[in-house]
Amino acid sequence: MAARGPAGSVTIEDVARAAGVSRAAVSKVIRNAYGVSPAMRERVTAAIEALGYRPSVSARGMRGKTFTLGIEIPELSNPFFPMLLTGATAALSGSPYQLIIAPADPAHSEGYRAIQALVDRQVDGVIAVSPLVEPAWLSELSATVPVVMIGRHDRAEGYDTVVSDDEAGARQVMRHLFELGHRDIAHLTGEGARTRPGSGVPQAIRLEAYRTAMQEAGLGDRISIARAADVTADAHRTALRLLSGAERPTAIFACHDEPALGVLRAVADAGLTADDVAVAGYDGIEIAAHPGISLTTVHQDGERMGRLAVELLLERIAGRTEARHEVVEPDLVVRSSTRPPRPRGAATRLGALGDH
Repeated sequence: MAARGPAGSVTIEDVARAAGVSRAAVSKVIRNAYGVSPAMRERVTAAIEALGYRPSVSARGMRGKTFTLGIEIPELSNPFFPMLLTGATAALSGSPYQLIIAPADPAHSEGYRAIQALVDRQVDGVIAVSPLVEPAWLSELSATVPVVMIGRHDRAEGYDTVVSDDEAGARQVMRHLFELGHRDIAHLTGEGARTRPGSGVPQAIRLEAYRTAMQEAGLGDRISIARAADVTADAHRTALRLLSGAERPTAIFACHDEPALGVLRAVADAGLTADDVAVAGYDGIEIAAHPGISLTTVHQDGERMGRLAVELLLERIAGRTEARHEVVEPDLVVRSSTRPPRPRGAATRLGALGDH
């Protein structure tokens, strides 16, 4: 195979000659088009790597391609989102595409601005993580650029979705807590649109699954929902208020792992242990497995979800038009943060709530 040339000096014809295929075949591999055999893809990819071929950005723009994919994420602090990015990046390995990350503006957290910014930069496709934008707006957008939603349980025809089965995951948590003997179970979640019924976002679906599970267990009168304006930042303070109430729950199910960590800190600050208040989260972030935390959580395989989203987007770019809606099955990971409830009369307090 020919030696690697200076950056920008290698042409698509050089790649075709080195791989022993036509220029059109190289173009199909670069575009990830349908109809490319694994053997041809392997030969062309090897030639691209060996020669150091990089399609020029200007040439891509003239062809209507920039070979960039945009991904909108709600925030940078949540450890679950890097898991999505890891999977997305892995799916692009060996391809000519680059990923552009657009965090949502805190002043425009619903996602419109970040998504539009990606489109304005002429990305070839957009991935958005559970944005609070209207389905009609997304459908209109998807008519001009391929779109994949992560986390939104939409059934639109114009764009694809990748979701965790949030209802099944939340039901696994509730079943586990019921089996341990808990009946006074509170759910910690956010406020506003993210918990609005029918919004299709994870927090809303997990909240509804909690309500339904309590009602089906004959515990409708014990439903306890603790809301925080910023569910991550305010989880500790909200949990302390919950634990200081006259009817303290024996278990708290947080809508995500990040607020669950705040709940664990509140339990410790209140002088309580997992024998007094069980705590469960949802996401499966890495730190949940730390021995000092040992958080029971629902693992929803963020890396797989990110990889699937990119694969679907590349298929859309290559010409697929029918909608696909992928559901990733979650798994409950039981750790020591959830234990059977201690009898009320035997509760032990190591500190006073009033000191905090």
